[in-house]
Amino acid sequence: MTSAGPAASPGPEGRNGGGVRAALGGLTTRGRSFLAAGVAAAVCAYVLGQSDLLRVGLLLAGLPLICVVVLYRTRYRVAASRRLSPGRVPSGSEARVHLRMDNVSRMPTGLLMLQDHVPYVLGPRPRFVLDRVEAGGRREVSYRVRSDLRGRYPLGPLQLRLTDPFGMCELTRSFSAFDTLTVVPRTESLPAVRLAGEASGYGDGRRRSLALAGDDDIIPRAYRYGDDLRRVHWRSTARYGELMVRREEQPQRPRCTVLLDTRRVAYQGAGPDSAFEWAVSGAASALMHLMEHGFAVRLLTDTGSSVPGQGTEGFAGSSQESADSAGLMMDTLAVVDHSDGAGLSRSYDELRGRNEGLLIAFLGDLDDEQTALAARMRRSTGSAVAFVLDSGTWLTGGSVPGPVEERLRQLREAGWTVLAVTPGTRLADLWEQAARERTESPGAGAYGFSGGWS
Repeated sequence: MTSAGPAASPGPEGRNGGGVRAALGGLTTRGRSFLAAGVAAAVCAYVLGQSDLLRVGLLLAGLPLICVVVLYRTRYRVAASRRLSPGRVPSGSEARVHLRMDNVSRMPTGLLMLQDHVPYVLGPRPRFVLDRVEAGGRREVSYRVRSDLRGRYPLGPLQLRLTDPFGMCELTRSFSAFDTLTVVPRTESLPAVRLAGEASGYGDGRRRSLALAGDDDIIPRAYRYGDDLRRVHWRSTARYGELMVRREEQPQRPRCTVLLDTRRVAYQGAGPDSAFEWAVSGAASALMHLMEHGFAVRLLTDTGSSVPGQGTEGFAGSSQESADSAGLMMDTLAVVDHSDGAGLSRSYDELRGRNEGLLIAFLGDLDDEQTALAARMRRSTGSAVAFVLDSGTWLTGGSVPGPVEERLRQLREAGWTVLAVTPGTRLADLWEQAARERTESPGAGAYGFSGGWS
């Protein structure tokens, strides 16, 4: 990702030039001290009648003013560009920002100081000193940024500071270009496991939709070199006068919906180690794992919003579409925040009456009403797995309390595979545990999922 600022002239005709008054405002502490000392010496020389002291005062006061005039009339034309590598990075990982400065004028520059504006969470503000850039020359510098908090962070604008050799005056010019660094949730590598049972149309037992309903409904195509001769359809060959074969069966991709509970009332605590951040990271890990294994997936939140919002019934479709949708979902998770809703009714409405295939839910605190609503969600899915994060357990670090266990039992009776998430638990371990519980579940044959995890 590259952003280039237009050629800028840090001189008096520059875009951000503020006239002589702005140039005088660029006097450094040293320049102001020289100017004050010169004025004071000139006043004393006038009072005392000392001509030699007056010359010293004029020299002290004139030096910073001369530097202001020279710097003000300096006309450099430079162009700047910024490149992020990469532009999307997991939380806790580093990205490198490359800056390039091109001198597009016919004269060399003097001392240049570069300063890029970055949010405090990404680290200290980077500063660089470029000694001299020849006419038509180029300088490249880079710095690293890192954030433990997901989000979208603006980088820029890039500022260019000019200074005179004596350090009396500094002028600052800003480029207008910005870039955005996206810090996505950290994902965890999940094991490829298999759940027991079979759901028609998904996993290894996925449906294959034929291009024909019967012998008279065949939609043939022309023979291609390498086609199996056993697939030649002789009736169509006789009709069209060329060798025709039956179309191949079209595999239907298994589908999965990842439900993320973002209700503010469902989570307590904040920070990278909070229950909500674990749920966001878990949803990202599940999405990436399932997409890598051929699933058409979508991200659904308690507000009813679905990502991606287009495609076949809202799911990511082809391979290219899946790649684009993966970036879209990760960008969504990078900025997802608590919702003000108190229930899961909108997500239930989104799931109701549709065959969603596999449903994986990351849920916060559940009361009796929300537990009953989540239990009804199970009816619209081929198989359902829930990771429940009780905020009280996360804050105290203790065991799961009795009321929470009772609600988990209600979800299990409704057909969910339910796992309580405690602080410090790895999603990969829970992923394998979910597979074992589906295998041992008495109803696995009715609601199970064959190959859905691998």
